[in-house]
Amino acid sequence: MPRGRVLAFAGACIGIAAALAIITIVVVGGRGAPADAVEVTSTGQPLIGGPFELVDQNGAAVDQSLLEGKWSLVFFGFTYCPDYCPTTLTGLAATKAQMGAAADDLQIIFITVDPERDTPRQLKDYLSSEGFPEGVIGLTGAPEQVAQAAKAYRALYEKVGEGETYTMNHSLTVYLMGPDGRFRQALAHDLGPEKSADVIRRAMARG
Repeated sequence: MPRGRVLAFAGACIGIAAALAIITIVVVGGRGAPADAVEVTSTGQPLIGGPFELVDQNGAAVDQSLLEGKWSLVFFGFTYCPDYCPTTLTGLAATKAQMGAAADDLQIIFITVDPERDTPRQLKDYLSSEGFPEGVIGLTGAPEQVAQAAKAYRALYEKVGEGETYTMNHSLTVYLMGPDGRFRQALAHDLGPEKSADVIRRAMARG
């Protein structure tokens, strides 16, 4: 991939991080809080999350009401991803294991940024892989529907290359959404299962 395109995409990701900073405060050395946690300040209309219309891995139509009534971890990726996506899924499996019974109230939602290849069937086969969390909800749709969902979550993605060997650049944030469907916290992709579980438990305790 040309260096210029790498730098351009990295710059765009930095811009998204700056936008997230508007509604978050990084806790460093807070009382009992992990250094990598992200706390949400009081806001008006949420800047992260919003309406979407997609289909799940069983072909059923879903929208943002999918988030209501449960805590949700939402992240964007694709099934042909060689590293981040499988690493994130196995990490979230370990996070749920750390949480014990509290994980029963937590669902994981994987939204593809590659609708061209990620059909419902492809998502279903991929998410049933050994080592991934049970019950992950995979979402896909028409390219414009995926673009709308990504826009709602301020998630970036970009197709790189042509033909069957193309790949996708995409942002790495995992979004913790409350049972009211509203954004609570952004989890760094490299936070680790123990710290991630602690951040989620604290958010649950605050409601």
